Order: sequence, then C-alpha cells, then structure tokens
Amino acid sequence: MKHITFYLDFISPYAYLAFEQLPRALEGVSYSVGYTPVLFAGMLKHYGQLGPAEITPKRDWTYRQVLWQAHTLGIAMEHPASHPFNPLPLLRIALACSPEMTPAQPNRYVCEAIFRHVWLGGEEAADEARVATLAALLQARRDPQGSEVKAQLKKNTDEAIAQGVFGVPTFAVDGKLFWGLDSLAMLRAYLLGEAWFAGPAWESSARVRVGVSRRG
Repeated sequence: MKHITFYLDFISPYAYLAFEQLPRALEGVSYSVGYTPVLFAGMLKHYGQLGPAEITPKRDWTYRQVLWQAHTLGIAMEHPASHPFNPLPLLRIALACSPEMTPAQPNRYVCEAIFRHVWLGGEEAADEARVATLAALLQARRDPQGSEVKAQLKKNTDEAIAQGVFGVPTFAVDGKLFWGLDSLAMLRAYLLGEAWFAGPAWESSARVRVGVSRRG
C-alpha cells in the first residue's frame, strides 16, 4: 500500500476540489493519505510569485474555471464572500485537531469540515464568529493560537518547500510530487504501476536547460 502526503491550504479552490475528488479518482487503488496543512502564501513568497488571485484577469478566470470544474465533477461549491482571505486561523485549527504533532496531520473529517466552511454557503471564511464556532465544533486538542501549533505550521511549510513543493494541492508519494487537481489521473496511473514512470521521462524533464530567463 502506497502512502500519499496531501499538502493543502484551505484558501485554494483547487485543493478543495482535489480533496472532494480524491476518493473517486483513486477508487479501487490501495493507498493511505496523510493530510498536511501548509501556508500557500509562504510558498509564493519563497519562490517570488504572485498568487492567482493577485493578478486581476487570472483571478476572474480562476473563479470561473473552478466553478465549471465543480459543475463537471458534480461537487457542490460556492465562492466565499471574500477571497483571498487570511487562512491562518483555519490552518491552525486543523493542526490543533491533529492526534499528534509529529506528524501533524488532521483526519479527513476535520479537513472536510474546514473546506466546506470555506467553499459552501458563500459566507466570509475568516469571520471570527464563524471560525470560533468551527473550532468549537471540531473540539481542537490544542490551542490553535498556541506557539506549538504556529511553529508546526511553519515547519510543515518549510519542509514542503525543501521537498520542492511549490503549490497546492500537491500529492507526494515515493519522493515524487504530483501538483494540481488535474494531476489526479497521473497519480492514479503511478499508483497502479504504469510502466511510463519507470522510463526516462520523469527524470529527463528536470534536465531541460533554461534558454532565457527574465530575472536579473
């Protein structure tokens, strides 16, 4: 049985869709999953990138496309009243619900409740009263605002970056990274042992030379 580490941030509509779609995408495959909250904004800062919602035309397109994808996948979805929002309280609640801090991985029920808090209902995801109600419902084992939880979120994010994770959702298995909702079919093929993954394509792709760089 393969183990998948699912790196997620509740701010990401693609992470929500991937979370909902994962059981269907991997139906019939033997696997286990560890859900690992990370701060997507920390990754953007590390790599010097703007987020999709920080580029106006891309923001508009992203919001339309994710609703279309939800429609085609049969997944209920509504945009929160404001986006982007500060996801830190939600990420910390998830970690505070983890049975252990090493690894700090909340269960699927906790992640589902938080994702649906954001992506169903069309309300303010970061509203303090709603967040407090959510925390009480999930009965966090630790103080979400405690130093242990805050440090663990930073550790999760730093460790993910060190492995080459640059966005969410990302699925890590056997040292390989699969990024994005549209990588689920590729992930399934890998878990089923498709021969392509034993060939040269995976490693050779990382050896393509950079021809022109706009940096510097």
